[in-house]
Amino acid sequence: MSKPIVAIIGKPNVGKSTLFNYLVGSRISIVEDSPGVTRDRIYAETNWRGRDFTLIDTGGIEPDSDDIILSQMREQANLAISMADVIIFLTDIRQGVTAADREIALMLKKSGKPIVLVCNKADNIEKDKDEIYEFYNLGIGEPYPISATNGLAIGDVLDAIYEKFPKDEKENTDDNKIKVAVIGKPNVGKSSLVNKILGENRAIVSDIAGTTRDAIDSEFENEKGQYILIDTAGVRKKSKIKESVEKYSIMRTLLAIERADVCLMMIDAKCRSDRSRCKNCR
Repeated sequence: MSKPIVAIIGKPNVGKSTLFNYLVGSRISIVEDSPGVTRDRIYAETNWRGRDFTLIDTGGIEPDSDDIILSQMREQANLAISMADVIIFLTDIRQGVTAADREIALMLKKSGKPIVLVCNKADNIEKDKDEIYEFYNLGIGEPYPISATNGLAIGDVLDAIYEKFPKDEKENTDDNKIKVAVIGKPNVGKSSLVNKILGENRAIVSDIAGTTRDAIDSEFENEKGQYILIDTAGVRKKSKIKESVEKYSIMRTLLAIERADVCLMMIDAKCRSDRSRCKNCR
């Protein structure tokens, strides 16, 4: 069974990293009262009711900001939304519904993804529960008041997330298939190999490095058995990664490696002859 992906989305300083750390049981994300501390996506594995899932912490979204850093954070959040199966929309119950919340709500609704609306900083649930009613105006559904700092009422949120997890229709059949992840640096021929095995152009092939952005599953069967071939995006050293989209692609590759039974690592034989000329090695 593949692990669902849950992304925590919201404007800056609503407690996304605090909630992330509480759910994964470890202080992974930096927590500070200053908005914008988390600038990239951070992910970790966690579990609820026997179901493993991947949780992604994102930087705060400022919908109308032209600031370069904030724009990049918004792009990172958009990438997390695109790869998520369920979205936690985190708001601040003390601030009420803001213009930024309305913009983010509209963006999330356009994504078509299941959304769980959470109102953080309700440190006194009985006292603060009356403040949640205005959040119904966002048109996302029932808001859940919580306190991420004190760990209050988070179980209800996890139950709501669990109910929105995708039902894996291939759960029973895929368990008997060998999952093979094809990994390697960009432009070493991973997609070409997968296409050759399948006998069809399942994946786009190009001389341009980075053509494959996502992990693509393809079923294959021969006299030896049944397989799922996972064509992945190319992986480079961390110091070489600059584009936000490439970071997203590598996250998908790492998740593909985790669920694979076998990893097939491809290398380019020409690189060994003259590494200094290979743009993918530099």
